[in-house]
Amino acid sequence: MALSQAGTLEPEETSPRTQQRMQESTPTGTTELQLSPEQGERGAGAARQLRVLLTPLAGAGRRLPQKRLLGAYGGEGAEGRAPAGKRLCLERPPNLPSPRKPAPASPPATPPAGSPAGNGVDGVWDADSDGSDAGDAPLDGYSQLSAYERKRLKNITENAKFFAALKLHESAARLHQIATKRPSHVTKRAKPKKAEDETVRRRSMRLQRVEPSGIPMPELPAQPGAEEYPQVPAGPLPMVPEDQMGDSKLTEDLLTTWMRISEMKANDTEKRTRDMKRYQDSLNSMVLSEDNIKKVVKYRVSSMAIHPSESIIFVAAGDKSGQIGLWNVNSKSEEGAHVFIPHNYLVSCMHFSPFNPAHLLSLSNETLRCGDVTRAVFDEICRSEESLSSFDFLEDNASTAIVGHWDGDVAVVDRRTPGTSSELSADIGFKRTRTVHVHPVNKQYFIAAGSVDVCIYDVRYLKSNGNKPVSSLKGHTKSVASAYFSPVTGNRVVTVCADDKLRVYDTTSLSSTVSVLSTVRHNNNTGRWLTRFRAIWDPKQEDCFVVGSMARPRQIEVFQDTGKLLHSFYNLDCLGSVCSINVVHPSKNILVGGNSSGRLHVFKE
Repeated sequence: MALSQAGTLEPEETSPRTQQRMQESTPTGTTELQLSPEQGERGAGAARQLRVLLTPLAGAGRRLPQKRLLGAYGGEGAEGRAPAGKRLCLERPPNLPSPRKPAPASPPATPPAGSPAGNGVDGVWDADSDGSDAGDAPLDGYSQLSAYERKRLKNITENAKFFAALKLHESAARLHQIATKRPSHVTKRAKPKKAEDETVRRRSMRLQRVEPSGIPMPELPAQPGAEEYPQVPAGPLPMVPEDQMGDSKLTEDLLTTWMRISEMKANDTEKRTRDMKRYQDSLNSMVLSEDNIKKVVKYRVSSMAIHPSESIIFVAAGDKSGQIGLWNVNSKSEEGAHVFIPHNYLVSCMHFSPFNPAHLLSLSNETLRCGDVTRAVFDEICRSEESLSSFDFLEDNASTAIVGHWDGDVAVVDRRTPGTSSELSADIGFKRTRTVHVHPVNKQYFIAAGSVDVCIYDVRYLKSNGNKPVSSLKGHTKSVASAYFSPVTGNRVVTVCADDKLRVYDTTSLSSTVSVLSTVRHNNNTGRWLTRFRAIWDPKQEDCFVVGSMARPRQIEVFQDTGKLLHSFYNLDCLGSVCSINVVHPSKNILVGGNSSGRLHVFKE
């Protein structure tokens, strides 16, 4: 079979053997014929493939099936494949004879009007179209298509209009924009506006007695139970216990005892360092019993002082609310301790005057007071708008003192000067000053401990600004809780730091930089509910210091300046809490430890 120049199929004579071979080699009855570009050129000279469906030869009495030509009547791509949905067929024209007999060449039948042959495609027309106007009316420009193709294009057009009316593209774009927009996972908090007239010390309006509108509240009589911490007025205060508004025999007995032991001067024994064997024996002889434990103040103990009397153990303790408890340990009465309220805030430091033990000086955030038992009054020595943190005496007669401030400054206070203002306020370059301590021999030197700074200054050269230290104690990586000179010579300084280390410095010569003598690994992470540890020297032993401990069983530790642990005070039955604040008697083997519930523990021989 051959394809003529007109595009019609012409039969060729084939032998029966060749026909049988064709049927066996093509079981599906299909074969492909390729027209040359000259025979089927439509577009840019692209070749076109025509697929001819061949069926087995019809036998006698059987109808010969039609041969269909599949392919595209339009121009094809580089691959020569017909586009999807374009199925064209070539049917044998009526004048085409049967393949059984050769037929003479004749001109092909004229294709219907508007067929592809009329558009330049030789011998190809739409077999599905009969050339009539049956079905849908032809669309403009598509009259050459069959009824089926015109119906199909009409459906496509109607569907496109329908989907365009739904506006799916706009909705999809809007949803895509919402889906791709990432929500912010960080919630930014609005920064509170700073008050223009912000005070240095933060106090609530209730404590300032100011209405929320800013109008001062009128003075009202105090009502019992209205405030947790009663407000203490400025100026001298009568030495009256908290639970008593008038005279009481028990209170008189306590104050009388304090006054009596203060008149008795202690024996002037020379301070010297005993040999370590004797000192350890004295530590082992000190024990704790239930009779020597008492709740002296209501809240957490923040400072303590012990009277130097050798006849009676008399202890003072301050707590975080401003209370001061006085306890005569030798008294067997249940009322052996009484509580006074000379302050509004935490009592951070207390000392009995070394010159006159009838005076007990106590420091709170806003005021430095002196409790004079001879007059039964708490005098006010100094009052400041800046928060006070610590103090120590600059002279043996306790007439002057160096006072540290929480904001870093230090001040010099003279008790002999009228009024409650300081003599000098000096900026030493600290962000915070927690403790100050005066050299035991050279009283002009004092050491200040701050955030990470520990420095020694000369009080004689203090000025308002630009103060330079005499010596600096380096090595602290976190905040320092305390720093104290050794009691006899001042040749050692012990510090407690939040980096869980105790450091001992050699201050024999006050050079610009002081070297570290020893370092002790020690857990100083007391948290917010415990008072921070302060390592204090034993007044009777130059080279040994006492510090609280977080170890279990609960204990109080004694270290040598070399870093060696000498002794641990503990009692499994009586001591079950951390004693952050400790004090040692200056001449007797007595140690007192205070915990966070206001309870004092006395270890003695």
